[in-house]
Amino acid sequence: MKQIFLATILGLSLSLVNGCTESSKTDDSSKKTETAAATKSADQGKDAMNTNEVAVIKTAYGDMVVEFWPDVAPKTVENFKSLAKKGFYDGTAFHRIVKGFMIQGGDPLTKDPSKEDRWGTGGPGYSIDAEFNDRPHVRGVLSMARSQNPNSAGSQFFICLGDASFLNRQYTAFGKLIKGDDVLTKLGDVETAISGGGEKRKPTSRQGLESIKIVPASQVK
Repeated sequence: MKQIFLATILGLSLSLVNGCTESSKTDDSSKKTETAAATKSADQGKDAMNTNEVAVIKTAYGDMVVEFWPDVAPKTVENFKSLAKKGFYDGTAFHRIVKGFMIQGGDPLTKDPSKEDRWGTGGPGYSIDAEFNDRPHVRGVLSMARSQNPNSAGSQFFICLGDASFLNRQYTAFGKLIKGDDVLTKLGDVETAISGGGEKRKPTSRQGLESIKIVPASQVK
């Protein structure tokens, strides 16, 4: 199984007939029905894109709240929200933390300490296509981790701890932190140890991700 990671750049390690008259009436009716259905579908799509929902990421240090960018990464946002609503992320952990760069989580294997040697390789059992866009990777930005294949993202994600412009248009940015920057700081500052590849990125103590809940933005104060 491929390791889900962020490519190494600048020294940083970076995962949808009965007759003419009757036929005419039927055609007109069919057209109206199709038009109505198309309009309804378009409206539903618009509503889905404009749904003002946020993600509340609960950790031992407190909550982080993330807003989504469905205008630039609709499929990625929908995938993340769908997984979160199923409880997929609950009980996982941030298994990779690179100081000043990013914190990475979303691997279901991190729910099981006995599989620690495989942490970073897990996913939902499928991949989604990349939706690279012009949103810059700066502190607080939520983006998808992947392997060397651009279309290999699944469930693993990362949150930037600082400016990571070298990732722009190479990884799918799909949201940004709007609350809980202090929590991000605490996670980014945890003690780490050298792991595979000689990179100091493995937290020396478990950094649990208790849950990710998708809620209306109006519920977040």
